[in-house]
Formats: sequence, C-alpha cells, structure tokens
Amino acid sequence: MNYDFSQIPAQGDKYASRLRIRHCGRLQFLKHAVSVEFGGHGDSFEDLIIAHQGLGKQCLDSGLILSINAHLWGAIFPIMSFGSIQQRQRWLPALLSGEMIAGQAITEPQAGSDMNALTATATVSDKGFILKGHKRFITNAPIADTLIIYAKLDNKLTAFLVKREDKKVFFTDNNPVKGCATATMGDVLLENCLIPTDRKLGKVGAGALMIQNALELERSFIFAGLSGIMEWQLETVINYSRTRKVNGAHLGKNQAISHKIAEMKLRLETITLWLNECARLKIKNKRLTLASAQTKLYASEAFLQSSLDAIQIMGTMGLLETNKMNDFVHDAIASRLFAGSSEIQKNIIAKLLGTGEGYKNEEEK
Repeated sequence: MNYDFSQIPAQGDKYASRLRIRHCGRLQFLKHAVSVEFGGHGDSFEDLIIAHQGLGKQCLDSGLILSINAHLWGAIFPIMSFGSIQQRQRWLPALLSGEMIAGQAITEPQAGSDMNALTATATVSDKGFILKGHKRFITNAPIADTLIIYAKLDNKLTAFLVKREDKKVFFTDNNPVKGCATATMGDVLLENCLIPTDRKLGKVGAGALMIQNALELERSFIFAGLSGIMEWQLETVINYSRTRKVNGAHLGKNQAISHKIAEMKLRLETITLWLNECARLKIKNKRLTLASAQTKLYASEAFLQSSLDAIQIMGTMGLLETNKMNDFVHDAIASRLFAGSSEIQKNIIAKLLGTGEGYKNEEEK
C-alpha cells in the first residue's frame, strides 16, 4: 500500500504533533498487522515494515515515528491481546482511525526499567478503582486522549485505561527532551484518580506480561520507520560525495569516505534483515524476546554511528542548523534509551544465552 505523506501537517507545537498522528490515521496507516476482525487491513508485519519505512523516508521525523509506535505497541496491541470484547469494540475503532491518541505509562521518577520498583498503586472502591502515582517520560502524554497506566493492585502489577478527562489525573508536558523532539513527552500525575471497573485491562497481575509483550513489539519494529530515515541519510551522503569536489576530485573517490558510505549501507541492510526476522517470528507466533533485543541493540547503535558518519562526510555542512543530519544525532542518542537502553538489551541477550544477571543454572534453582 502506497501512502502520500506530502499533505501531512508541518512540525510545530504539541497541537501539530496531534494533527500529524491523526493524519496518519486518516490515511489508514495505523491498521497494518491488525486483523480485519478488529478493523485492520488484515495484512502482515512485513507489510507494516514496508509502510513504516516509507513514512520514515518521506517525513524524516523521528519524533512522529516514536509517537506512532507508542500508540501502536503501547495501546492498540495490548487492547487487542488482553482486552475484553466490549473493550475492543469500544476503544479500537477510534485508536485505529487516529481519532483517539494513546500510549502507555510505565516509567516513574525513581523507576525506569525495573518493574519491581514501580510504586503507582490502585485500590478497589465501591465505585471502581482509585489510582495514585507519578509517571515520568511518557511518550504522547501531552497529546493523548487515553493512556494505559500500570499500577499495583494488591501488590500485583495491573493495567488500567485512563482518560485525560478523568478527575484527578493530569497529563502534563513538562520535562521535554532533546532527541525525537516532536514526540511530545511528559509526566502523568494520579492524585486518587477514580475510574470505573470496566477500565481494568486484562487480569489482575497481568501487567508484567503486558509490558514485556509491548516492549518486545516496540523493539522489534520501531526501527522500521527509523530505517527509512537511514535510507535517506545514505542517499543524501552518496549524492553529496558525487557532487562535492576536493582537490579536483569527487569526495567519494576518497577511500576513507567511500568506506564510511559502504558501512552505512551495510548497517541499513542488516537492520532490514533483523526487522524481517522479527516479522517472520511474529507471523509464526514464535517468541520475540531474543530477536527483539538483538534488533533494538544493533539498530540503535547503527543509527547513531551512521548519523555521526553522515555529518563527518558532509563536514561543516552537516553541522548547519538547517541540515537535518544535525537533528538525527540527538534522535539516535535517544534511540539507545527508549524501549530499554542498549545495556538492558545486552542483559536480556546474555540472560537468554544462559549467562548474565538473573541467570541460574539447574543446580542453583
């Protein structure tokens, strides 16, 4: 499916960010890898990768890619996988059309990747659930209509659907970050927020599994869109090397430059291979834990190195404020952190290989 993103609203404030996601929704971009039963295209994860690569290359907006992935893996897919029939019917149409924007709220001021350290709580009342806590660095918080909030109910991590208009909840736009700047980010404050009983998503205690599934999908496919940006980077520096002359010869004739370009190409093609491997595993309904960690680790480090190489090849031209290459360095640094840092991915890989923190052999169990 080909998309024309030429009419997408220009980058700007948080209102513009909201319009950009809604525009993608109107193009039916958010429906890939979603079954027809749930209102999607009924196509595969391979089709999703192709569509997202096209978005990245045309829009060159890492923030938009991050926002869309938070919307997809943080909200749409958890509702599809864990929601009741009534919840799917109520929430999915608006989320898939972009009419409603969502995400997930996991991290807290003193708790990032360690789910055991989360302190947000939920208690039962005669009118529903009362949520209390503070979430930080939540993608889409300033523009979201709803967020899936993870809190402990009877000390069991559980998911809840919270709306912006619910009383005593505040979706803020504080603590903006430099990388992926158009992906609006903020805190979520829950001050004894009351929500009805039908807003609990999944079973009590299913929160850890839901977070794991969401993060694995995000790690597996977020670089589909970012690889589209990397393809643009590669084409841009190739064109620059062909037109820029140094001492009467094209820049690309310099072996140091041509080697950097060759490495950029290799990184891009390797990311594509990893993306397709994740799609293959998902289609066969096999575990993504190892492949998703490997994909995220390799792709985030590759994006950063290729962004640095692109600026090195272009020299001072690459540092101009008007040059997009400049922005991508900050975006690539951010990509090493979101959905779990590179160090966390290494921990996951090592643990699954039978080494690393958290591993116990049969004698120790």
